[in-house]
Amino acid sequence: MGDGSGGEWVALREDDGRAYLLRRAPGEVKVKGLGRFDAEQLLDGYSIGDRISVGQKSLTIVDPALPEARRNMARRAQVIGAKDSGFLISWMGIGVGSRVLEGGHGSAGLAMHLANVLGSAGTLISVESRPEHAEVGRANMERLSEVLPEFPDWHLIDGDMSDIGQTVAEICGSLDAAIIDVAEPWRVVPAVEPLLRAGGRLACYCPTTSQLEKSWEAAGEQGLVIEWAGEIIERRWVRASKGGVRPGNQPMGHTAFLLIAAKVAPSEEE
Repeated sequence: MGDGSGGEWVALREDDGRAYLLRRAPGEVKVKGLGRFDAEQLLDGYSIGDRISVGQKSLTIVDPALPEARRNMARRAQVIGAKDSGFLISWMGIGVGSRVLEGGHGSAGLAMHLANVLGSAGTLISVESRPEHAEVGRANMERLSEVLPEFPDWHLIDGDMSDIGQTVAEICGSLDAAIIDVAEPWRVVPAVEPLLRAGGRLACYCPTTSQLEKSWEAAGEQGLVIEWAGEIIERRWVRASKGGVRPGNQPMGHTAFLLIAAKVAPSEEE
């Protein structure tokens, strides 16, 4: 874990999974949900795995990782969550050493999941055209870089994904994967497709069916092969009051439709 310049990060975890990130450093801090205190004094004499009381809360001290960082991230825009991020990363074959383009970056919800699997050998290029969103995303990523044991070569680009070609070429040559989360992804597909290596994959995150249809058509026009299109439904379960378990009362909410397409060699007929 990176310790930054002001002390190492730890997480205080409630039994229900809620967690609070603290930097073990002198000086009073305010942590939402816990209050104001000097973290170094609070943690003095405690180690990872110990239980500690803060106000009325009883918490466990743990080494922070992506789940704790996610729960403590600042948000300005709706983010791609664990459900969709995990599926995209797995299906697209993203892992240690991959070269990945993502945009819009927003509050870094997807970027945090990508950074967690890329390792120090990976390259992540994030694109965001709105400075107010990029500022929040950068803060989340900079803190994550101090929490994770390894962090990729990360670049946050202020601009439009349609104009990213030269920058990508200068940073990493070509891409293993690109994930497009903008209002009109079909307009970006023609600019991103040439950046993919043969066998590389492109994904579009589409909240509506019309976005999915237009992105599907754009990918096909670029010669990409559609590998998967659909949505991931999450259904949580809870313990029943009279014993057993049952589906919870939360709705099976829609987040977005996902489109994943692969770059293949042109057919001999072309």
